[in-house]
Amino acid sequence: MSVCLHCSGKVRIAHSLHTKEDEFVIERRKTVFQSLQKLNINCSEDAVPHVALLGSGGGQRAMVGLLGSLVQLDKAGLLDCILYLSGVSGSTWCMASLYQEPDWSTKLETVKDQSIRRISGPRVSWEDAFAKLKKYYYEKDHFSLTDVWAAMVVTEYVKEIDEGKLSDQWDQHNKDPFPIYTVIDKQCKQCKDEEDPWFEISPHEAGYSLTGAFVETSSFGSQFDNGSKKKPQDEMDMLYLQALCGSALADEDEIKKFLWQKINGDAEFEDSLLPKVVNPNAPPAEKGYQVLMDLVDMNLAVFNGKDPSALDKSIRNTLNELSGGKSQLIFPIEKLNLKDKEAAVRYMNEHTEDVCKNLSHRFSLWDFDVWISICRCMVQWIWGRKYDFLQNMNDETLPSTLLESEMRDYEDAGLLLNSPYFPVLRKERNIDLIISLDFSEGDPFMTVREAAAMCRKRKIPFPEVNIPSEDVKKPKDFYVFKGTNTPTVIHIPLFNVVNCGDDIETWRNKYLTLKGPYSAEKITDLMEVAGKNISNNREKLLEQIGAAVRQKGHN
Repeated sequence: MSVCLHCSGKVRIAHSLHTKEDEFVIERRKTVFQSLQKLNINCSEDAVPHVALLGSGGGQRAMVGLLGSLVQLDKAGLLDCILYLSGVSGSTWCMASLYQEPDWSTKLETVKDQSIRRISGPRVSWEDAFAKLKKYYYEKDHFSLTDVWAAMVVTEYVKEIDEGKLSDQWDQHNKDPFPIYTVIDKQCKQCKDEEDPWFEISPHEAGYSLTGAFVETSSFGSQFDNGSKKKPQDEMDMLYLQALCGSALADEDEIKKFLWQKINGDAEFEDSLLPKVVNPNAPPAEKGYQVLMDLVDMNLAVFNGKDPSALDKSIRNTLNELSGGKSQLIFPIEKLNLKDKEAAVRYMNEHTEDVCKNLSHRFSLWDFDVWISICRCMVQWIWGRKYDFLQNMNDETLPSTLLESEMRDYEDAGLLLNSPYFPVLRKERNIDLIISLDFSEGDPFMTVREAAAMCRKRKIPFPEVNIPSEDVKKPKDFYVFKGTNTPTVIHIPLFNVVNCGDDIETWRNKYLTLKGPYSAEKITDLMEVAGKNISNNREKLLEQIGAAVRQKGHN
């Protein structure tokens, strides 16, 4: 079954490109052809290679590293050879910034200077961030931690609230590579049947890369029934998209602790999302906030292995006061075994839900609803919740779970693979050369090795990846993997023995992922290091682009 192609608000089931992407590729190939002529690479118009540039995750390190790499690709005369620019997590923060500017690749030096001034400048005010959070809460059906992350965390790194829409940008980018933002479907990731978790978002459509099921980007998030729009929702803005793509800056426990701290305003965070209450004779609403503050402190205490019983007692006493002695929580006071962290956290999740239910019966104040929802999302760990646009479709080619669910949860693709290989490996994109910029923390080869393993399992053409054992701790700056009837893959680790010498660990520690926003000096230093990976390897890049031309000419 193939649903009406590109009708407004319709779902598209097909292993083909959106017609507007097809049209873009035709025009972009002309730009690539002209670029190859300038580089003295002999090429017929039919042999123009499809080159995809991938930016991995890595928080602000990836955002800045990708910008530095693109600047050097431009200076090397290679940027116009790129057909697709695809990103995961922090790299999408760089992409979102660039694509604000019409035809950014024609004036990259100016755009770079603007970006550096912004991301090294003042933060978004707490009042503006909180106002944005409330706007997210009240203007759509599904609120999740992605909204909190967008308003309260992403704004601290990107230093702006970008309310533009991806689908509105495209007619301004005739001279830039085609952007693809990558996330994953959480339920598909957890499914044992190896369903397609890879979800791409482009200016034209959003959908499952390998399954071939898409909806127009402007309608992603709206409710559908059997392929037709049933209940419209506003298109997500670019700030939310950056949060959807870039939220896995650490493991789950670290993120939970980070968010509880953020809500509470303790330690390094100047502001609390909750108002401080100091008046013992405060009116009921403020006492309700006090309960939430104690609840947040209690969660943090458990995460830090500290006894939370005093906070538990305070919560119960305040709730008892508010109810005139009639309040009774379901969960009894219990001496937690803090050595069994998993059990203690499980108890706290249930206790938090119980307290939120108790409070929700007593208050209907507008701000209060937001905070209770945040606490519930923390307990249930809800990220990126959207209506399932495939619900109730009659199509046997689609996984049944995608047809039966009312909602899906989307999250940072770095939780599965920290580089956006799978969207560009779609057969219909016909990619000849992949340039993978790896800004990951830790093992500099994990993404390319895991991509190769996942492709073998799914029978997707991908070259064999063999890394010399001595390179794991001392990576070089340029690796090429080739295969028969596969794209060529160039893998470039950010920190390596060429641009860092013997100081690789020093550089890694300087730019750990879950660190506060960088200073102007740190930004400049990182851009320079990332840029060296391009400038030092210009001839090797030209060689591989030329090889891709020759290979395509023979086929």
